[in-house]
Amino acid sequence: MLTEELTRKAQNIKLLVLDVDGVLTDGTLVYSEDGERVKHFNVKDGVGIKLLQRFDVAVAIISAKDSLPLTRRIQDLAIKHAYTGCHDKLLALQELTAKLGIQLHEVAYCGDDVIDLKVMQRVGLSLAPADAYVMVREYAHVVTQAAGGKGVAREVADLILASRMDLKQAYIKAMLPEFENKAL
Repeated sequence: MLTEELTRKAQNIKLLVLDVDGVLTDGTLVYSEDGERVKHFNVKDGVGIKLLQRFDVAVAIISAKDSLPLTRRIQDLAIKHAYTGCHDKLLALQELTAKLGIQLHEVAYCGDDVIDLKVMQRVGLSLAPADAYVMVREYAHVVTQAAGGKGVAREVADLILASRMDLKQAYIKAMLPEFENKAL
């Protein structure tokens, strides 16, 4: 249930920024013998991310880690703004907001660990997964019901969309055959 204050914050969002490990994944890192990293992403998150983009909310990834699986997921979701291997997330966000011509209060950020706190304290809407580090949950405007890698981005997307419209209307777009077209 959206409170009046949360609805107002969510309505102002023009950019959703997501951390990866612990938000889009459960935070588990798997290394094979040849050094390849394996990441597990939730397909439900992809629908939410695509819907936000269809309703003119930009989506970005800012992650301290970089990997081939992450690059592939960014490509699959047609995410235009990605900062991987980034250790100063606030600086990256400031560069991105300047590029997009938006203010920090028009940004929603979802993170799960202390590296995310500098950003979370500066944006208009800060979110954390249910299993985020305790200090991060304390700073978040919203703690999702979902744990990292279990649909966090979908829940965040639904929150932003629900602040603007009936979710059933938003999901009509997801039912169209052309929804999977990355060029949209």
